[in-house]
Amino acid sequence: MPRRSLPQLYRDEFRGYNAAKFQQDLLAGLTVAAVALPLALAFGVASGATAAAGLVTAILSGIVIGALSGAPYQISGPTGAMSAVLIVLAQRYGLEGIFIAGLLSGFLLLVIGILRLGRFIAFIPAPVITGFTSGIALIIFIGQIDNFLGVKTEAAESAALKLLNYFRGGFVPDWRAILIGAVVILTMFFWPKKLNARFPASLLGIILATALNALFGWPIAVIGDIPKTLLLAERLSLANIPWQNLTDFIAPALTITALGAVESLLCGAVASNMTGIRLQANQELIGQGIGNMLIPFFGGVPATAAIARTSVGIKSGGQTRLVSIIHAIGLLLSMFLLAPVMARIPLAALAGVLMVTAVRMNEWHAIRFMFGKRFKTAMLAFVITMLATVTLDLTQAILIGTLISAAIFLNELSSLDINIQERQVPSCEGSLHHRAALLRRHRQF
Repeated sequence: MPRRSLPQLYRDEFRGYNAAKFQQDLLAGLTVAAVALPLALAFGVASGATAAAGLVTAILSGIVIGALSGAPYQISGPTGAMSAVLIVLAQRYGLEGIFIAGLLSGFLLLVIGILRLGRFIAFIPAPVITGFTSGIALIIFIGQIDNFLGVKTEAAESAALKLLNYFRGGFVPDWRAILIGAVVILTMFFWPKKLNARFPASLLGIILATALNALFGWPIAVIGDIPKTLLLAERLSLANIPWQNLTDFIAPALTITALGAVESLLCGAVASNMTGIRLQANQELIGQGIGNMLIPFFGGVPATAAIARTSVGIKSGGQTRLVSIIHAIGLLLSMFLLAPVMARIPLAALAGVLMVTAVRMNEWHAIRFMFGKRFKTAMLAFVITMLATVTLDLTQAILIGTLISAAIFLNELSSLDINIQERQVPSCEGSLHHRAALLRRHRQF
């Protein structure tokens, strides 16, 4: 399929657009906003920033990246995978480190898109990405144990070391925080799927938990004030960019770039299977790049395309990229209308959302497939990447994953049959496009 420019995408997308299609976009956009609200708040906190930063990120990415996207269905915002990278960055460099690395990664994504290098990212082997995803899920889950228990334990260099801290004791769990978190978890697990399409379980769980906490007036940690502005007090400015020390942020920026590109293109592959509309990968990366270069100047965190929000938009009947923009407007209105209520949301409730999200973001079908079929190369790549992600710096994990990718590629080349027509490559070890079919039915976050 030939490459199409953004004006061509707009012409094809809005050809024959009418009031009926706008109504579908409006309803889909509002539905996505309901799903995105609790996730934006939760991922903002999980990134080492604030709930307000997550909300600002979702609003700006929904408008800017949505308008520049390579397909009508992509919806971007803060994600769980990205928050796992950013929390480490925040611990080392503070919010300024997140802003600078986000700016640099946006520039790199823009360059990759302009040079039309997006297609090469699609050749990363599925087991490597699955292992990285599972490792990130563990980082998110472990990172929320403190909020779920209502305690504050010592920080650690990695998720594995953080987990070991809990076995050493020295803290007293708060049963009230645990109860609040459990309310959200149980709601998300037992809320019927049919009803979830109309009213997200995560949002219902947070409402119930917040109401319960307000009813009894328990002294547990809450989100705090949500500023009614898109320009947060803590944001990047040209004056405070450490130009002489930018090299310190190259490694984190490369990690964010790689993760953002892979997540966005994977989301596009899944959505393409659902809609039959192909993602223009390089245009998508250009949109991601421009959006992530702007967001830090408002106080937001790096964003990427989100499979959960994108799939909800598609299933809700969304027709065009107006779904992304409408969802952002819905979040903006919630910032001004619901800020006092959101300020009272317990952190334990957000921990419950993130823990369930972490469990669901694992690609269980792909994992069962590769282990059930005993693909030794895939199993080894998955385990090594997952362990590296949990125990090492995420930049190192990306490097190890890249080396494993190269090794798998060379192994597949060496095993090719001379007769090309008889050649067979296990689907579990394919590219992002092979994985899209597996993810289509089971991916929830």
